[in-house]
Amino acid sequence: MVVIIDYNVGNLSSVAGALKRVGIDAIVTRDKETIEQAQAIILPGVGSFPVAMANLEKYGLIETLTSCKEKGTIIMGICLGMQVLFEMGYEVRPTKGLGFIPGKVEYMDIDEKIPHMGWNELYFNQIHPILKYIEENEDVYYVHSYQAVTDDENIIAYSMYGTAKIPGIVGKDNVIGCQFHPEKSGAVGENILKAFKEMIEC
Repeated sequence: MVVIIDYNVGNLSSVAGALKRVGIDAIVTRDKETIEQAQAIILPGVGSFPVAMANLEKYGLIETLTSCKEKGTIIMGICLGMQVLFEMGYEVRPTKGLGFIPGKVEYMDIDEKIPHMGWNELYFNQIHPILKYIEENEDVYYVHSYQAVTDDENIIAYSMYGTAKIPGIVGKDNVIGCQFHPEKSGAVGENILKAFKEMIEC
């Protein structure tokens, strides 16, 4: 069973639809018992870091997600859902994240237009099962103004935006995150989700 966490941030139906296209019938829920039984968890999100963390706390999901992470459940964060996987976020005000991946999330203080919005090439930083069905330099779709700052060992793939190296896919142990939107990234996004499905089934 795959669960999409419903914590009132973002369009859950588009994520559910993308998963269904690759053969994953996901359940959208915030029920703790259901989440605890999940084989894999999707943490989506659009909006601000503090609101996301406040909602996770309000629904009592921080402890549940931490428990699932510690017992080895595969967790994938998408966009804001990826950002809250890190230790700290600095959007609006400093806010503690889930701390599943070492690092922080900061404003993209660069010369390029912000938000970073649209298609951008993905470059591979390491070999990882999530990259199985895509080629280097294929395009994925981004919409964000903040980026993760983390050690190179946690960066699976990245994109360049001007001179900025944007972590596009990050991961540590059973936790993975996509800064871009695989559900909006056409065939490339579907191939990433196809690889994700295989990771769950292994």
